[in-house]
Amino acid sequence: MHERNLRAVLKVIPKDCYDNPTWKGMLWIAWDFAIYAAIVAGLVLIDSPWLILLWILGGLSISGLFILGHDAAHKALFKSKRLNRVMAQLTFLPSLHIHEGWVFGHNRLHHGHTVREQMDFVWHPTSPAQYAELSGLRKLVHRIYWSPVGAGLYYMFDVWWKKMMIFKAPPKQAAAHRIEKAVVLTYLLAFSGALAYGGWYRYGTGLGALWMWTKVFLIPFVIWNYSIGITVYLNHISRDINWWKRSEWNRFGGQMEGTTVIRLPWILNLFYHNIFLHIAHHVDTRIPFYGLPKATAAINEAYADVVIDKKLSLVDYLKTTWTCKLFDFERGQWVGYGETPAPVATEAASAEAPAVAEAPAEEAPAPAAEAPAAEAPPAAVQAASEAALPLEAAPAAS
Repeated sequence: MHERNLRAVLKVIPKDCYDNPTWKGMLWIAWDFAIYAAIVAGLVLIDSPWLILLWILGGLSISGLFILGHDAAHKALFKSKRLNRVMAQLTFLPSLHIHEGWVFGHNRLHHGHTVREQMDFVWHPTSPAQYAELSGLRKLVHRIYWSPVGAGLYYMFDVWWKKMMIFKAPPKQAAAHRIEKAVVLTYLLAFSGALAYGGWYRYGTGLGALWMWTKVFLIPFVIWNYSIGITVYLNHISRDINWWKRSEWNRFGGQMEGTTVIRLPWILNLFYHNIFLHIAHHVDTRIPFYGLPKATAAINEAYADVVIDKKLSLVDYLKTTWTCKLFDFERGQWVGYGETPAPVATEAASAEAPAVAEAPAEEAPAPAAEAPAAEAPPAAVQAASEAALPLEAAPAAS
C-alpha cells in the first residue's frame, strides 16, 4: 500500500519518463506544422463537400499544435527554458493563445489548485445556492455551457476571450502579456489579410474574400474551441470526481482524484498527444507528452484504487453532461437543476472516513494549468496567483 501523498506518487514514476531530447520535440513540432499547413492548403483550394472533413481535421491539427505548446509552456518539451518559451509562443499562434496569459491561468492557478473551490476556475461548478441567485439570462447561459453542446462556447467566451484576450494581467506579467498579445494580434491580422486577398483574387468579389477567411480560419477555429473545451471538460468533470471545499483541499486529492485517464482511439491520439493521460500530467507537469504512457502505467499499478481509467465514450459523456450540472460543496455531490441534495453524512460516518495525507508543499510537483475558469471570485483568483507554487522549479522526481 503506497502512501496517499504526491511525494510517494512521484517515487513510482520511472526516471526515463522525463527524458526530453531537443531533436524529438522539434521533430514533433515540425510534423504538426506540416499537417496544419497541408490542411490549410486544402481549405484554400477546395470548394466541395470534402471541406467538412478538412474543417474537422483543421480543428484537430490546431489542437495538436496547442498541446505541444502546452507542453513547452510547462517547460517539459525541451531542457532549454528559452526554447520552450519560443516554441510555446509559436505553436500557440494558430489557436490565438497568449503564452504569458496561459502560464498564469493554467500553470499557476489551475495546476496549483486543481478542483479546489474558488481557486481552480477551469470548469468551476456553480453551487445550487449560487445558481438560484443568477438572473434568468445567466441561468440560460449556464444551462447551455453545461449541456452536451456547450463546451466549445464555454471555452471560446469564458476562457479564450475573457481570460486570454481581454484579461488584465497582474503587474509582474503585464508587460510580457502586452507584447505577446500584440504578436498574436499581428499574426491574426496578417493571416486574415492574406486570406482575404487570396479570396478576392480567386473569387473576384468581397463575398469571396469573406468566404475564404471563413472556410480557412473561422470554422476550424470554432471547431478547435469545441475540441479543447470538451477535452478540458472530460479531464476534470466526471460523476466520479468531487470538487473540494477550499479549506479541505489537499494536493493528492486535487492531482490524483481530480482528473482522469481516458483511452482514445490511436488515430485521435495522433492529434491529442496523450493529453487524456491526465493524471500523470497533473502529478508532474515536467513529463513530456511521450513519457506519459509509461508514467501512467506506473501510477495505475501503484494506485489502482484511486485512478479513474476508462475508454472514451459518447454515452459516458452524455451521462456526465446530464448529471453534472451544479455541485453542492457542503455535501460533496453533483446535483441537477431541480434536484434536492442528499442529507449531509452523519458525524459518525464522517469519522470513519480514512484521512488523506497531504504532501508537504515544497515536495509537490510544479503546478501548471489547463484553462482559465468560469466565474471565480476576483479576490480568490488574486489570492491563488500569489499563493500558487512555481512547480516547474521543483526538483526532478526520482
